[in-house]
Amino acid sequence: MTTLITVLVVLAFLAVLYVFYRMQTKHYKFSTRVFAALGVGIVLGAIIQFAFGTQDKVTTQAMEWIGIVGNGYVAFLQMLVIPLVFVSIVGAFTKMKESKQLGKISFNVLATLLGTTAVAALIGIGTTLLFGLQGAQFTQGTAETARIAELATRQETVENLSIPQQILAFIPRNVFADFAGTRPTSTIGVVIFAAFVGVAYLGVKRKAPKEAEFFANLIDSLYKITMRIVTLVLRLTPYGVLALMTNVVATSDFDAILNLGKFVLASYTALIIVMLVHLLILVAVKVNPVNYLKKSFPVLSFAFTSRSSAGALPLNIETQTKALGVDDATANFAASFGLSIGQNGCAGVYPAMLATIVAPTVGINVFSLEFILMLVAIVTISSFGVAGVGGGATFASLIVLGAMNLPVAIVGLVISVEPLIDMARTAVNVSDSMVAGIVTSSRINELDRDVLNDRNLVIEENV
Repeated sequence: MTTLITVLVVLAFLAVLYVFYRMQTKHYKFSTRVFAALGVGIVLGAIIQFAFGTQDKVTTQAMEWIGIVGNGYVAFLQMLVIPLVFVSIVGAFTKMKESKQLGKISFNVLATLLGTTAVAALIGIGTTLLFGLQGAQFTQGTAETARIAELATRQETVENLSIPQQILAFIPRNVFADFAGTRPTSTIGVVIFAAFVGVAYLGVKRKAPKEAEFFANLIDSLYKITMRIVTLVLRLTPYGVLALMTNVVATSDFDAILNLGKFVLASYTALIIVMLVHLLILVAVKVNPVNYLKKSFPVLSFAFTSRSSAGALPLNIETQTKALGVDDATANFAASFGLSIGQNGCAGVYPAMLATIVAPTVGINVFSLEFILMLVAIVTISSFGVAGVGGGATFASLIVLGAMNLPVAIVGLVISVEPLIDMARTAVNVSDSMVAGIVTSSRINELDRDVLNDRNLVIEENV
């Protein structure tokens, strides 16, 4: 009987998938399909939980099958991270008009990404204190216990490394191993290698322009092929979002979520404040924040629903260049660097909040200037190498908590609300990379303000 009910649940899910397929064939807007999938997934998951509960065999078996769609979609996104990072960064060099811009672009992009991460960490600390979460105790259930055990294993890769050793760990000793993603810091390793390839290209361009042109054409071809693969994967987004949300809601312990409600509220408050900081930065370079929000909404909404900075990369670059007036080289630098460096949500706000929550449990005064400055510094340094698809925030938190000699169990205790917070975190991450692009392009006098101020130029998702 249990197997029959499981089959019926899976068939119902497949029927819903078919409805979304029909919506695609009838050319419904991509954003409409994604948000519809988000809503339907929540409803479907709630029905399954209400009918069978979170621990029932029907729910467990059904989620295994539904997980093929959701987890398969995430796996495809993870597959794209390394190729996207490599071709985008090398492509930024081949698109550069003058090699003397390299230093200015790199410095301004990195300064914006890391500077806003430091500010995000301060906001995370302040919001935690404002909501009185320092030293808070959260309920530990079965899922949390399993997560804590898993984290203990992951922490072994970073717990014995000092900050200087962590910085050295970013350097790729075997770039082929990093292309295979064998290290937690493989993404930043590929970023560094891609930067060396780009600098080498600029040197060849001066001495052997014919060979450099051939290489530029090759990278351009690889870029277009990679982006085409991205488009094919992104077409799966509504189905992936539907499956992921169904799974999250059907298996979530709502008592645990209510227990963590204050943490969720504090997290969203911090992330909203970080977005306001982004808008203030844009005002400083004479960019209308309302116009920015209107033009960036398609990519931010995609990032929110997909929870993938990497998946949002093509739309991010296209929005920067065709709607926000950012030059090609800067847009590629900012968007691709933003995948692995200085993510304000995942590597800024989140680890700072967790560290502030758990610090009092080991006798640390979280109001001391020494603690705050140390935490901000470690968060900023640790923001290198955070992958743009699932798990980056966890890895960043493990590094920060390990460097501060704080218990990592807090990361496992908030697993119940991780998906709820991750949606907003991802949108903030993507916004930060676009702000870095606009600020940098403005400072090197390459920002096309005619494009920026044309309110009709808004990029829609073409998938």
